[in-house]
Amino acid sequence: MSPLLQRIAAGDRSALAEFYDRHAGLVLALCLRILRDRAEAEEVMQEVFLQAWRQADRYDPARASVTSWLAVIARSRALDRVRRRVARREAPEEAIPAAGEAPRTAEAIAVREALRALPPAQRLALELAYYEGLTQVEIAERTGEPLGTIKTRMRAALLKLREALRPHRA
Repeated sequence: MSPLLQRIAAGDRSALAEFYDRHAGLVLALCLRILRDRAEAEEVMQEVFLQAWRQADRYDPARASVTSWLAVIARSRALDRVRRRVARREAPEEAIPAAGEAPRTAEAIAVREALRALPPAQRLALELAYYEGLTQVEIAERTGEPLGTIKTRMRAALLKLREALRPHRA
């Protein structure tokens, strides 16, 4: 474990401040890339560093670098925020959609259901491309999978989505 994380795990607040100064730029950039809203990205960034403070003792250097560990936490928190945002928009207690909005809502639900039906590896590849804007090469690097595997997964996922959404197309 890194000495800085050891100090954080021991409750050293100055170590957390140093950790924050060292990694805040990366975390904020990643959150902004996913959320596309600065205020929301800053909120998520605070959650990320709070989680790092609480879970510093769980960091395993054999599994990932400190930067990668923090990036995974940030990505997860930001995607959770995106999912909550989508869920709020489609909550049943919301007002009845205006004319023309009902078909879009039905399409959004159909897309979400089709995504959930995908195998996890295919869904992850699409999420990385869509939510984080990664290229197939970047997805392969991030996941440690061969580029050909990523290309195959994404093509298969898109074909499955097209088939699942065929009845919803005009």
